[in-house]
Formats: sequence, C-alpha cells, structure tokens
Amino acid sequence: MSRALIIVDVQNDFCEGGSLAVEGGAAVAGAISEYIDAHHNEFDHIVATQDWHIDPGGHFSDHPDFKDSWPPHCVAGTRGAELHPDLDTEYIQAYFRKGQYAAAYSGFEGLLAPEDAVPTGERQPGAGPDAGEADEDAIGLDDWLQSHDVEDVVVVGIATDYCVLATSLDAVQAGYSVTVLRSLTAGIAEDLEEAVAEMELGGVDVA
Repeated sequence: MSRALIIVDVQNDFCEGGSLAVEGGAAVAGAISEYIDAHHNEFDHIVATQDWHIDPGGHFSDHPDFKDSWPPHCVAGTRGAELHPDLDTEYIQAYFRKGQYAAAYSGFEGLLAPEDAVPTGERQPGAGPDAGEADEDAIGLDDWLQSHDVEDVVVVGIATDYCVLATSLDAVQAGYSVTVLRSLTAGIAEDLEEAVAEMELGGVDVA
C-alpha cells in the first residue's frame, strides 16, 4: 500500500494579494512546506492540484455570487495560477490541473500536466502546451494514484470549504482512506464547522 499527500490549489490568486484571496493562504503555503520538510519520508508520493482556467464559462463573473460564480482567477499561464512561492515544490512529483473549460472544485477532476510544464515561472497568459485544448489522453488524478498503488491519501491546501472539501469527498468515493489536516488548510467561511462536519459525515478523518 502506498500513501500520498495531495496539496490542493496553493496558488497565488488564492493567497493574500491574489484576485480571490483566502485569509491565511500564504501562511498555509509556508506551513505545508515545513510539514513536507519534516514528514516527506512518510509519503510514497506527493502531488499538487491547480485551478487552471482557460474559458470556464459561468464560473467567472463580473458580478459573482461567491458560491457558483467568482471573480476571474487562476487563468492558465498567469502568475495568479502559479503555485505560491512559499510552497516548496522539491518533493512534488506531479501536477493536476483542473477547470480549463468549466468549474472544477475537486482535484479528481484534474488532469496530469505535461512533464515540461513549469510549476512556478513567468509564462505569459495562454502560453505553454497545456493552455490549449485538453489532451484526450491526459491522465486523471485517480488513474495516477491507482497506477502508483496508492490507498491512503492525506489532503491539505486551499480552500477548506471548497476544493479541499470536494477533493477529500471524491477521494472517499473513489475508495481511498482519507485524512484532511485541518491546520494545513485555509477556508473562505469564518466558521468552517459545517465543512468539517460534511467531510466527517462523508467518511473523511479530519485531524
């Protein structure tokens, strides 16, 4: 049995100064790096997800309701879509990008980024081989985890009550044993007890 750490959407636009900033996002980026530095030997694999929007339709709005529609964020190839600089990428083996042409909260909707994709860099908007049409042969997160015999996943990242929630619940549905490290997440809502309760009800161990 293999164990994997899934780092969800620790991107510039979701941290302070970004277009859809979550309070505490930058601190979580740094805390995850410290955790990985101390615990990377406890994981067989470490992967990361990224919102990677090209034309997500109604997910973007000039008048967002902050539930189903949001201000533009994490546009493919922009600085806002890149991983936060306080997140150490040394041990990350693979990146899964989601939401190119529709809303996507769960990392299990993500597709494996090309090997030549740069996790942190200065690409121009729309640049790079992965900024065009999605590759029909691209590998999804579940397929990747299964191919590496992963049975146990630990989820951290942003936002607790959206993409961390969706990713962890989908992981349970896919048959994994799932733990969310709450101290290594940052949420949008002031009160995250509802999200925590939903995760626990769905079979997630919130530690």
